[in-house]
Amino acid sequence: MSLQPPKTYPNELEEIEIQLLLEGVYRYYGFDFRDYAIASLRRRIWNAVRAEKLATISALQEKVLHDPECMERFLMGLSVSVTAMFRDPGFYVAFREKAVPLLRTYPFIRIWHAGCSTGEEVYSMAILLAEEGLYDRCRIYATDMNEAVVRQAKAGIFPLDLMQEYTQLYLQAGGKSAFSNYYTAAYNNAIFRSSLKANIVFSHHNLVTDASFNEFNVILCRNVLIYFNQVLQEQVHKLLYESLRMFGVLGLGRQETLKLTPFEHCYEELDAQEKLYRRMA
Repeated sequence: MSLQPPKTYPNELEEIEIQLLLEGVYRYYGFDFRDYAIASLRRRIWNAVRAEKLATISALQEKVLHDPECMERFLMGLSVSVTAMFRDPGFYVAFREKAVPLLRTYPFIRIWHAGCSTGEEVYSMAILLAEEGLYDRCRIYATDMNEAVVRQAKAGIFPLDLMQEYTQLYLQAGGKSAFSNYYTAAYNNAIFRSSLKANIVFSHHNLVTDASFNEFNVILCRNVLIYFNQVLQEQVHKLLYESLRMFGVLGLGRQETLKLTPFEHCYEELDAQEKLYRRMA
């Protein structure tokens, strides 16, 4: 039994199977992947087919709908994006220089980290805010559609063998201390200081199906929109806009943009390269 899509696998049949799988997942479990970018989605679906030792997408659909544990594995494969502590360090440099001076003017700062995945970038922001003397007046809401990764993020435990790489990224991001001050090494893990979690609320939230739940001074939604098609991107941009207070700061990923969205003219650029914006209308 081949675990690769056959060379003669009809594109039309594959498209039908993908649509049926996503429709089934949406109707039965409530997770809506129907407007995700098809290229990334197709690759992840076939990865799931191979991981479950199946031959077709239809077989995956049957297993996902009848086996909740398979569904959890499938959800993990679809929703976990590549992440790292201080990923894209230039963004954190820009945030320190362009956003932090604005945040100093607020007595209380409410931050939404949308699509937080396993939490590496949430802790990165907590460290930055602590170093800038702002963490004590911040509340960070870290959310993701995948409850399993939210649990991982809340634990604040990461592989110890990644810390050398993360230390370099931290320094490139303008870190002001020794990175090792922020975690304790235990066995093969790095356990991050509980004080970094004191002002973080980890919670389940689905950008595709859930509404706004607060008003924020900062929203970080980095490297999430790239997985959505244009229809869904516009829907999420509307949610972010409605959730961001006037003069609030929006951070997107390097491959993401406000250009050609209905909200393009509602923001000014704080840093064009690092996709850091401020709501002005």
